[in-house]
Amino acid sequence: MKLIATDLDGTLLNENGEISEKNAQMLKQALEQGVQVIVATGRSYTAANKTLQAVGLKLPIICLNGASLYTAEGEKLRSIPLSKSLSSKIVDQCESNQVYFELYTNKGVYSPNRSQFIDVMVNIMLSANPTISREEIEERAALRFQEEAFNTTNDFQGLIIKDDIEVYKALAFSLEADVLDKIKEKFNEEDKLVITSSGYDNLEFNHPEGQKGIALSLYAAENNIELDDVMAIGDNFNDLSMLKIAGHSVAMGNAEQTIKNTCSTVTDKNTKDGVAKAIKKILN
Repeated sequence: MKLIATDLDGTLLNENGEISEKNAQMLKQALEQGVQVIVATGRSYTAANKTLQAVGLKLPIICLNGASLYTAEGEKLRSIPLSKSLSSKIVDQCESNQVYFELYTNKGVYSPNRSQFIDVMVNIMLSANPTISREEIEERAALRFQEEAFNTTNDFQGLIIKDDIEVYKALAFSLEADVLDKIKEKFNEEDKLVITSSGYDNLEFNHPEGQKGIALSLYAAENNIELDDVMAIGDNFNDLSMLKIAGHSVAMGNAEQTIKNTCSTVTDKNTKDGVAKAIKKILN
């Protein structure tokens, strides 16, 4: 194995949004043995890099689901934005269906307002974790604003048409699956858009060329690494494009069943150092 690509949320990160000591140790051991490691995430570069810095890791990063690719030194190698017309249509659908959404741009992340985000995330977390207190969930939701540098606006259409703004990803949240399905159906005929998700409660919009699998293929080719020598680890549908092309694909124990069915092997959950266990097995 010459290259390991790992997702962050639900994969490398535990329930506290952190890289565990065991996961960090195994990544460092892989690097010491000459295996390259790259992170592939839906997060922005800044938010992704922050989690790596916390455990002393300096890695190349595929971010925004593949819309951007950065070197370990922070140099941007590639960026694939959505068209302004499609970005406008996505915003229109999100606003008309009254769902919370975010736009990831070259100028940072834009959202409607902080209080709306907190309300949405608290409701989503409460539905998934009914035994946890509302106070604790509110604290977890508030951490999101420390992970991403949010800007707020009430004029998304005005933002999109600015010459210096490029939209790389849109992210919509809702607890109502039928609402998300309704939005998704509006884009069935769009060939310049791919819609995935990183959870049951969201939709992620990217350019078809801005996917994890494509960015990973380009990175591997640039480093003269065959895809048969790549291991990819993930847990959700925005990971599928890289899991399908990797010579060795690993699904997390907490992954959706469709993801598990796609992969060549299944490791433990993200709350139990699943990434470390998968890497240890492959290194041995």
